[in-house]
Amino acid sequence: MRTIASLEELESLQGQEVAVSDWSEITQQQVNQFAEATGDHQWIHVDVERAKRESPFGAPIAHGFLTLSLLPKFMHEAIHMEGVKMGVNYGLNRVRFTSPVPVGSRLRARVKLLKVERLDPLPNGLTGAQSTWEVTIEREGSDRPVCVAESISRRYS
Repeated sequence: MRTIASLEELESLQGQEVAVSDWSEITQQQVNQFAEATGDHQWIHVDVERAKRESPFGAPIAHGFLTLSLLPKFMHEAIHMEGVKMGVNYGLNRVRFTSPVPVGSRLRARVKLLKVERLDPLPNGLTGAQSTWEVTIEREGSDRPVCVAESISRRYS
């Protein structure tokens, strides 16, 4: 966990890897719940026996969007901004799913701060900043990342 004490400290970290999250295991239960939530029941994700027989990966794999949906979890585990009253996800600029995530894999995120921009104060007086992060999700034991995303968040104090 990396604690960042101020907006000035955050600004000083631009261009640097700021933190690395904890490892998190992807379970078949998570994959099945994600399939239920999204309606994406493709066999390569949810049919364990068929995936073992017919998949080029020899096992079911997580949905790419399940992997992407772990960004908030990884960011929360990796970075704490002191004095923040409210944070919001502002969106994504670029996402690539560069390698499959077999069920049972352990993932973690490397977080690099690309840019910080101060925002105009909100009507209630909160001041804020928009941060653009490069998040690289890696699978334990693999040299290739499973997802690379440019994520934008806003934090207000």
